[in-house]
Amino acid sequence: MSGRGSWDQYFMDIARQVATRATCDRKHVGAVIVRDKTILSTGYNGSIRGLPHCDDVGHMMENGHCVATVHAEANAIIQAAKNGVGIDGATIYTTASPCWPCFKLIANSGCSRIVYAEFYRDPRIFEHAARIGLELVGLGDAARPPSTGTASTG
Repeated sequence: MSGRGSWDQYFMDIARQVATRATCDRKHVGAVIVRDKTILSTGYNGSIRGLPHCDDVGHMMENGHCVATVHAEANAIIQAAKNGVGIDGATIYTTASPCWPCFKLIANSGCSRIVYAEFYRDPRIFEHAARIGLELVGLGDAARPPSTGTASTG
């Protein structure tokens, strides 16, 4: 038997490479949209086209978050739309679980599956994914959300 990894691992490795293009140094995230083992679109977190990058001019902070960037998942969906590529029924691979706004975009984009490498911030995505039949898959130990058995001190 060969030492080849799973398809999920293969596309997650590509998402990690895409993340190296991110231009907000607070967090580098990459996303890859795939259907039938074919890459349809990629995205990474970065500034609005034509505006300077956070890495160059600093961050636009609100409530502890940089809001100058467009998130990787949104950029992957936008890139597909810009190029006329349908993503209905696709899987999106993202290096960090989607924030709530990106989760809503993914859910309405027609993607049927989210695979993420690291849990990031928002546990609401699990309940809502289950409610709408959107498959949510975490890869590895970093993908586990924090225990929900105790009150948040957050």
